[in-house]
Amino acid sequence: MEVMNLMKQATKRYNAEFKQDAVNYYYSSGKSMNQVAKDLKVSVSTLSGWIATAKENDGVVTHRGSGNYSSDSEKEIARLKKELRDSQDALKILKKAIGILND
Repeated sequence: MEVMNLMKQATKRYNAEFKQDAVNYYYSSGKSMNQVAKDLKVSVSTLSGWIATAKENDGVVTHRGSGNYSSDSEKEIARLKKELRDSQDALKILKKAIGILND
């Protein structure tokens, strides 16, 4: 139970403004990425991801909320992956049920 609570706390979401401000702070402060991450209380990998995104987009950190897809094909892929996961879960349950009934 305690592990589940830790996992819930580990997922933290940052808004677009915070991400952009973090990247701007990194470039303007002259500090190392490690120090900026520590100052902002984010992981170095998270900060480096935002910086990499900003470099690819002319200094702008792109931000899409959860559930938003950049294209219809990505949305369809996500839907199909979910459908596959659901089918695989149902198959596991059926296999367990058959095993129980055969005993």
